[in-house]
Amino acid sequence: MNHYFETFFSYVEQILTMPESDKEQCRQYFTPLWVPKDTILDEAGKVPKYHNFIVSGYMRNFRLDEKGEEVTVDLNHGPRFFTSYFHFANQTVSNENLHCITDCELLRITKEGFDITVATGLTAKDYALLLFQKLMEEDKQRTTDFATLTAEQRYLKLVAEKPNIPKNVPLKYISSYLGIKPESLSRIRRELLS
Repeated sequence: MNHYFETFFSYVEQILTMPESDKEQCRQYFTPLWVPKDTILDEAGKVPKYHNFIVSGYMRNFRLDEKGEEVTVDLNHGPRFFTSYFHFANQTVSNENLHCITDCELLRITKEGFDITVATGLTAKDYALLLFQKLMEEDKQRTTDFATLTAEQRYLKLVAEKPNIPKNVPLKYISSYLGIKPESLSRIRRELLS
């Protein structure tokens, strides 16, 4: 399980240098967890209990639209934090489901543990602020992309920024994330290959 924390510390230290006391605090409050493929970690209609860090694996957040169809709102892989952030931070009922697309290795922290590390750690508060700022920027960019890019351009951007996603995530989740029908994405992919 040491590689869980080694991956986590490497990821965080791309932004901030963590003193040993903060690393020890993380070892105390984060719990390693292996989750099998197709597990729903957090269900819509409940308050998220954990903030997750993906050590390895592929995950998505999805919600159900008015027709009861799944809409993928976030899609990612490790190493990265991945949770229904707004609902976790505010401890409100989430309308999203957190789904492990593949087997996943995770580190998880409860809201109570998160609050303790932010209040007492030397770097956790700064990192949490930077993380939430980054998430807000990503959401804004995603909204802009939907308004200004064609379906093909959105797909090409995904391939350029996250090349492992198209190789490891089912087409139906990718097409939902991009806001297009699976058959349209198949056509786009065929045209790009020819």
